[in-house]
Amino acid sequence: MAQKPSIPKGTRDFSPAEVAKRQYIIATIKSNFEKFGFQPIETPSFENSETLMGKYGEEGDRLIFKILNSGDYLAKADSTLLQNKESNKLTSSISEKALRYDLTVPFARYVVQHQSEIEFPFKRYQIQPVWRADRPQKGRFREFFQCDADVVGSKSLWQEVELVQLYDSVFTQLGLEGVTIKINNRKILSGIAEVIGAKDKLIDFTVALDKLDKIGEDGVKKEMIEKGILESAIEKVQPLFNFTGTISEKISQLSALLASSEEGMKGVDELRFICDNVSSLGLNKSILDLDVTLARGLNYYTGAIFEVAPPKKVSMGSIGGGGRYDDLTGIFGLPNVSGVGISFGLDRIYLVIEELNLFPETVTSTSKALFINYGEKEAFYSMMAITKLRRFGVKVELYPDNVKVGKQFQHADKRGIPFAVIAGETEMNEGKYALKNLLSGEQVLLDFEGLKKALV
Repeated sequence: MAQKPSIPKGTRDFSPAEVAKRQYIIATIKSNFEKFGFQPIETPSFENSETLMGKYGEEGDRLIFKILNSGDYLAKADSTLLQNKESNKLTSSISEKALRYDLTVPFARYVVQHQSEIEFPFKRYQIQPVWRADRPQKGRFREFFQCDADVVGSKSLWQEVELVQLYDSVFTQLGLEGVTIKINNRKILSGIAEVIGAKDKLIDFTVALDKLDKIGEDGVKKEMIEKGILESAIEKVQPLFNFTGTISEKISQLSALLASSEEGMKGVDELRFICDNVSSLGLNKSILDLDVTLARGLNYYTGAIFEVAPPKKVSMGSIGGGGRYDDLTGIFGLPNVSGVGISFGLDRIYLVIEELNLFPETVTSTSKALFINYGEKEAFYSMMAITKLRRFGVKVELYPDNVKVGKQFQHADKRGIPFAVIAGETEMNEGKYALKNLLSGEQVLLDFEGLKKALV
């Protein structure tokens, strides 16, 4: 017996219903991207290895899928490295290309390569799959889609205001109420580390602070002390462990705490501008919250930082994130091109909508009616009606084979098709069609106009 086929770990097949739901989310995100003025681009599934390697740190490089050179890929390999099994040093000679790890670095490459053709500020969106050689687990896959929107070539904070509105617009249209858009600023985190005299331990400080909701105040303080941060320094940031109130109250607390830090106060001013304007313009169903513990992408972001949490009734990690970066294209020799961007977590958004039962029934709707096949003449008669109905945008189909009628009705039932159209010899002679509601069993005889009206 032949072995049952399988797919690689960390990848998935999607059923017609699952694809329809994913396309519904993607279409919603895409329509909002375009409503906000973002233009689509696409980049290749694989890039030259030198484009990707060294851009994500040692851990990221390890997770990049390498593609073996075509033909005799060992022809250029160093025999000594091969004999000694020094795979890391050998890789560059046997693999010159790799699958993209994310959409950000390819976007940076695109901007630099096409800079003479691009009109700045450049608002781009990209919805494509990426690949990571990660250990598969729940909610983490080796192949998944990213949905990114970025603006490069502008330092205006109105871009951040619009990105908050963009998040709100998408989640409102998807029916998600109570989504929390968390915001912080990299300059504020640097300012806090500066005022407590721990500037050289910024990463250690923020990584520990980021765990406040998981290990509590005592746990965070213990970790900070273990990392060499003095107790006297930790006492200076005591207000952060009970950081509550409205956004305006939180900004006032930060202003007092960071008064002696020029960089920190820049971060406060930037946050105040974004939050005040978002508040004045208003959001639909989302909540904006200042979260001073938010510290994602510290080696990458230079200004605002975003992270989106699902409604509290759902137990799920972040469903989006992003931030401001000042030198994205610098890695490819084009310095000082500031940008800001956000991403939507398609797979997690899918799980949240599924758990809350928010997918509209029409998303997974199949054909509206199945025409029963009684033979060649009857099938042609049916196909004439089907052809005209499709021109009016009606989803209908003919059962392709002249088999037992019961089997054809069973097929419609299993497919969830709500109507059957019966066009046998009697109906043909009268120029009519019998439309049967497969849920109620009700059946009516109609001419083509009546059939069209019933199915449109």
